Amino acid sequence: MAAEVMLMNEIEATAAQMGIDLNIDFSSIQLPPGENCGIISDDEDVYHDDQLELDSGFGNVIVVDNLPVVPREKFEKLEGVIRKIYGQIGMIKEDGLWMPVDPETKKTLGYCFIEYNTPQEAELAKEKTHGYKLDRAHIFAVNMFDDFDKYMKVPDEWAPPEIKPYTPGENLQKWLADEKARDQFVIRAGTDTEVLWNDARQSKTELVYKRAYWTESFVQWSPMGTYLATVHRQGAAVWGGANTFNRLMRYAHPQVKLIDFSPGEKYLVTYSSHEPSNPRDANRVVINIFDVRTGKVMRDFKGSADEFAIGGAGGVAGVSWPVFRWGGGKEDKYFAKLGKNMISVYETETFSLIDKKSLKVENVVDFSWSPTDPIIALFVPELGGGNQPARVSLVQIPGKEELRQKNLFSISDCKMYWQSNGEYLAVKADRYTKTKKSTYTGFELFRIKERDIPIEVLELDNKNDKIIAFAWEPKGHRFAVIHGDNPRPDISFYSMRSTHNLGRVSKLATLKGKQANALFWSPGGRFIVLAGLKGFNGQLEFFNVDELETMATAEHFMATDVEWDPTGRYVATSVTSVHEMENGFNIWSFNGKLLYRILKDHFFQFLWRPRPPSFLTPEKEEEIAKNLKKYSKKYEAEDQDVSMLLSEQDREKRRMLKEEWERWVGEWRRAHEEEQLERQMLRDGEASDEEEEYEAKEVEVEEVLDVSEEVISFEE
Repeated sequence: MAAEVMLMNEIEATAAQMGIDLNIDFSSIQLPPGENCGIISDDEDVYHDDQLELDSGFGNVIVVDNLPVVPREKFEKLEGVIRKIYGQIGMIKEDGLWMPVDPETKKTLGYCFIEYNTPQEAELAKEKTHGYKLDRAHIFAVNMFDDFDKYMKVPDEWAPPEIKPYTPGENLQKWLADEKARDQFVIRAGTDTEVLWNDARQSKTELVYKRAYWTESFVQWSPMGTYLATVHRQGAAVWGGANTFNRLMRYAHPQVKLIDFSPGEKYLVTYSSHEPSNPRDANRVVINIFDVRTGKVMRDFKGSADEFAIGGAGGVAGVSWPVFRWGGGKEDKYFAKLGKNMISVYETETFSLIDKKSLKVENVVDFSWSPTDPIIALFVPELGGGNQPARVSLVQIPGKEELRQKNLFSISDCKMYWQSNGEYLAVKADRYTKTKKSTYTGFELFRIKERDIPIEVLELDNKNDKIIAFAWEPKGHRFAVIHGDNPRPDISFYSMRSTHNLGRVSKLATLKGKQANALFWSPGGRFIVLAGLKGFNGQLEFFNVDELETMATAEHFMATDVEWDPTGRYVATSVTSVHEMENGFNIWSFNGKLLYRILKDHFFQFLWRPRPPSFLTPEKEEEIAKNLKKYSKKYEAEDQDVSMLLSEQDREKRRMLKEEWERWVGEWRRAHEEEQLERQMLRDGEASDEEEEYEAKEVEVEEVLDVSEEVISFEE
């Protein structure tokens, strides 16, 4: 600090000598219109074309109407009643309650203004007390102070809205028609966010779009890849386009922390959490559900964090995320939230509760939707020390009828796993032993599409093995389990069909002693990556489940994430910034060949762009699979052309290297010839450069290095 003061003193002294006045009024400096000195504002796109509504500064003030009209002597009593009601909701500022008085009658005017510490407390007060019945004659009407200005601007006479001419929008799915059938992905590294093509044939990436400071926390693709969402202090935004990424819509939600799309991309859920002015109170949570295309708020939910914390702690400030879980497939018909002793199921036609009431389930702790049908699977734990068993129930929506129920005894924990087509549900049940000192694990397997939904019980060969990971084969009938207590656990593969009985589970194989703790199935099934993340330092095994054989083993040291591309052709492994070294990503073929590697400092995110479901019928897909050789000829020819192009590029590269070498040799030869006379002079006139023509002679040269004199005394 002392050095900074000295430096400033020197600057001021120099300025005084030169007659420069350092006292500048910066507000008096005006740049020419449109001039930004080459510095682009981070908020440039926020203000373009749009006339934003700026805060008036009264966002924390409410107006309470329909109060009793009282004389001066009852003024204090009425104020006390109002403070008691509104002081419970939030912290009222000092002198933050004002009741206007009629100057002639000296009576109150029947309304008051209340100023809270925060806008969130004011909104909560409006929500909680609008319609509050003080007595029969006085029912509160509560409004935000800022709303009055908005209402005053409404014209007295209605005017029809301006009809704008139709302009066709961009084709937001144009990327799917890529001639090379490539897939895109997005990465975040440092301050940059990039969308890239995976050009695996060329073993490289191709840039689609790059932008610095595109988001303030993370990016997220919509479930079918139409939109890319970014998160900002003012709210969220979605981007897309035919050839680039334009902002399509903004969703105002200050301090938004989390977002979630509905499966069909019709709705966007945003979440924020705000600290209360009283530290003893819980955080204030605001959740908005927007229509993705119009940006309109379809429904909002506000309350304390405690109201949204039921069902786990996977989000922010103890709130389980996503708070609302979507069901009913891609139609976005229903969404639901877990509450205390109930599941609140809403329908999106009116955004209200089905039958105007929640589904009452005593002590329910978890639920999950079928990925394809409006069916809820819910779990209720044991009660009364085991007198009332735990249970898993399947409930049909919207009728709320129970399709199937299974009681489970001696249960310590339970997790539910749906197969992607909704055909099967696996319930992993951790049970206590008779002594209650340890647990063992088994599976309850529900066949959802079969009559009466039969249930099969599966126990591992060693039922005491710890279950490390479980994963269904997408669109298939198989599943994989990592189990065991050893440093190298086993991996078992099962099928919901046996050789002679399609309705019986069977074990296919067990792989012993693998360095794996995570399972990643290909989106098309058949292939799986057995990954050893974290403690296993990025061990990878690419396994063919059809043939039950290993295709390749590899390592991506310190890998934190593994993700298949949506077609099942390529696998990305990445090391994010949780590690300081080796940040970046690798792209592999489905059978474990490393195609290319990209290193990026401060690497935060890698996300493949999802693809929408195919328009092909299952029969057409099966026909293509049977006649794959016929269809593959075209692509084999393209691959050959690419291979020839790469070979030609390699030959061209070698030719250029050879020419560069010959040019370098030629330059040295010219330099050698130019220095010939100089060399001849150094050789006393000898012209030849050939060493064989010289006679070697040994010459002894004596050189006096030092002479010193020393007087030596002799004693007689």
